Amino acid sequence: ETLTLLWSLVVSLYCMGGIVGCLCSGYLTAKFGKKKCLLLNDVVLIAAALLTGFSRRGKAFEMILAGRCLEGIAAGIHLNAHVQYAGEISPKKLRGFINVTSTVFLALGKTVARILGLRELLGSRALWPVLMACCGLPALLQLVTLPFFPESPPYLLMHKGDQEGCKKAIRQLWGEGQHQAEIDDIMKEKATMKNTKILSVLELVKEPSFRWQLYMIVILTATIQLCGINAV
Repeated sequence: ETLTLLWSLVVSLYCMGGIVGCLCSGYLTAKFGKKKCLLLNDVVLIAAALLTGFSRRGKAFEMILAGRCLEGIAAGIHLNAHVQYAGEISPKKLRGFINVTSTVFLALGKTVARILGLRELLGSRALWPVLMACCGLPALLQLVTLPFFPESPPYLLMHKGDQEGCKKAIRQLWGEGQHQAEIDDIMKEKATMKNTKILSVLELVKEPSFRWQLYMIVILTATIQLCGINAV
């Protein structure tokens, strides 16, 4: 019974951490910016990978519990911050396509994880710590490469008021040329946001004017999980 309880915690702590990460992601991306938030999150994910990877050598199941919780928090933050950052640094004509790729790679990641988890590969008695530490590899890759990318132009202009930094980031991302139309769009969005109240989760649920939109999002999200895409 104790063993069953521990493994249940190992599985569920990831989801519980994911909820915490999702709830924190809005505040963190607004305070630190999408790029810095992703970089700090990579450090958390690498720490989680080290905890789970060395848990067998340390003979401490508490390391697995802590690592899984940190992995969940990092995944919750990453899922939101990454989509925002990828969408904001992409040109307008590619933005929809770029946003959809996150779902594709999420499904691809699950597929790769299931394949690596086979007993013939990393799911054996000797190699399971390596399997649990695999999540640190993408985080390490992003930690090395992301510093060469600029911060999100909308964040620089809307949150920092840095118009020159925004123009420099746009030129670095999209090349030289006339990008005044994109800057004007960001300015319009900034003006709109000034007159818009930011709602908390509880206020959003209670707000009658958003009730049908909320129903639609919940139904869509639930049916995506029920359609069998994870099994595919």
